[in-house]
Amino acid sequence: MKNKVNYLAVLTFFIIAVLLRYLTNKTDLLNGISSEFIKIILQGISPTIAALAVFALFKIKPVLTLKGNYSNIITPFLLYWALPIILILSTEYAVKGTLSFEAITAILIYGLLEEIGWRGFLQQQLKPLPEFLTVFIVAVLWFIWHLNFDLSSSNLLFLGILILGSWGIGKVANNTHSLLAVAAFHSLNNFFPEMNTLKIILLISLLSIWIIALVIRKKQQNVQKVILS
Repeated sequence: MKNKVNYLAVLTFFIIAVLLRYLTNKTDLLNGISSEFIKIILQGISPTIAALAVFALFKIKPVLTLKGNYSNIITPFLLYWALPIILILSTEYAVKGTLSFEAITAILIYGLLEEIGWRGFLQQQLKPLPEFLTVFIVAVLWFIWHLNFDLSSSNLLFLGILILGSWGIGKVANNTHSLLAVAAFHSLNNFFPEMNTLKIILLISLLSIWIIALVIRKKQQNVQKVILS
């Protein structure tokens, strides 16, 4: 772990991310694109571009990868991407007779593009700070990046959700080092923007499976450390 925060890298990352976010979400730049799928991807890509830029400019080696600390990429892909796609789409087909495959995959990719920046770069750079301060700074910068500054109770609630999310997703990042895992947890809110009984059941089911898997993995890692020590 680094002993000092590279604040210049953090500032550079945030400026690039916000400027690109403004261009894609607050201007007419994407109006000529007919595909909603591509539009969604481009609206969430700025943290990735910003992270890649600072990785190159400041010669920073990424800590998080798609595979993370799993032995292969298949395990996190099946657990964190294939599972929600199959579970959500099969439920949708059973209830409505439709399959929103493009929308579900767009949400996951969007989450991945954000997480390459927020957890893949920013959280790692702020690790020398106390955990509560790292969580708070990531959440506040993440909130500002959304470019929604209305002084409303819903926005304050959203900030609170981002603080909680930064803490929870940060734990997943520390446990797995997998961008696939953090992207999946990130995407839960976008999977279920409006709640009903069925969606609550799906949300609880996914969270339960993932948390149990993380707990089991943590215990296995602790056992391995004891054996190797």
